[in-house]
Amino acid sequence: MSGSTGRPAARRPRLTGRAAVLALVLCSLVAALAYPTRQFIAQRSQIAQQRAAQAQAQAQVDELRREKARWQDPVFVAAQARERLHYGYPGETPFVSLAPTTGAGSASGTPAAAQAQQPWYDSLFQSLDTADAATPAQ
Repeated sequence: MSGSTGRPAARRPRLTGRAAVLALVLCSLVAALAYPTRQFIAQRSQIAQQRAAQAQAQAQVDELRREKARWQDPVFVAAQARERLHYGYPGETPFVSLAPTTGAGSASGTPAAAQAQQPWYDSLFQSLDTADAATPAQ
């Protein structure tokens, strides 16, 4: 038996030269591939965003084509002219209905309505008189 001198057997170091080189190669590979991988992922998300924008633009184009086709119909154009521009056919009398006003109680019954009907300078003089009457006499 060799080495029976009573000495414990020598242990091999845990990190050998080969393991250190292998770890260094693996770390450099990871570092070299990290940036291209990040760029690939970023480009894939940009592609997905652009595809969504393209789908939205295509939907808008389809809607505009449908609207253009509606405007090619003479019946639709006539209906829009009657509604938007208040046109009428020959012999018709087009009119616009306004909001109905309430009876005489609202126009002359409230002070705000009466003040709105008087000229601006009367309102100005009335407010000056009110302010003058509110100040204490000395």
